[in-house]
Amino acid sequence: MTSIEKLYESNSLEIMKVAEDAYVRGSDRVHEIKNFARKAGIKRIGIAFCVSLPKEAEAVKHFLSDEFEVYSVDCKCGRVTKHEMLGCEGNGIMCNPAGQADYLKENNTELNISMGLCVGHDMVFNQKSVSPVSTLVVKDRTSRNNTMETIQNLK
Repeated sequence: MTSIEKLYESNSLEIMKVAEDAYVRGSDRVHEIKNFARKAGIKRIGIAFCVSLPKEAEAVKHFLSDEFEVYSVDCKCGRVTKHEMLGCEGNGIMCNPAGQADYLKENNTELNISMGLCVGHDMVFNQKSVSPVSTLVVKDRTSRNNTMETIQNLK
């Protein structure tokens, strides 16, 4: 067994092959995800998004809907309180990344897109998702979700 065979299962290698085939020089990430899904033969795409990005999630959903069935779910799905989820004080509605993953699983999505989920919540969503996840937007509260700006300004 080669070291590559030890690192990658066949489905992981297939994802990487499709990604190579889908790459178009000069393409932005949204178009690249769409092209990947097309090349992979995907029919159903899920979008798990932060409630602070409804317009952006809707724009992505609309863009993908001409070729795919698209299901989207915001992070407050299920309306679970802080007390119910974490057992601590407060009745504020918590983010529910496992609920987002479950909703997309119930709708048989084959590829999921993460948009602006909080640190930790993104980890739980990725862990619980039965379909591969591609991150489109990461939350960075101080740079309007532009983490490159934050990185470039590190001291």
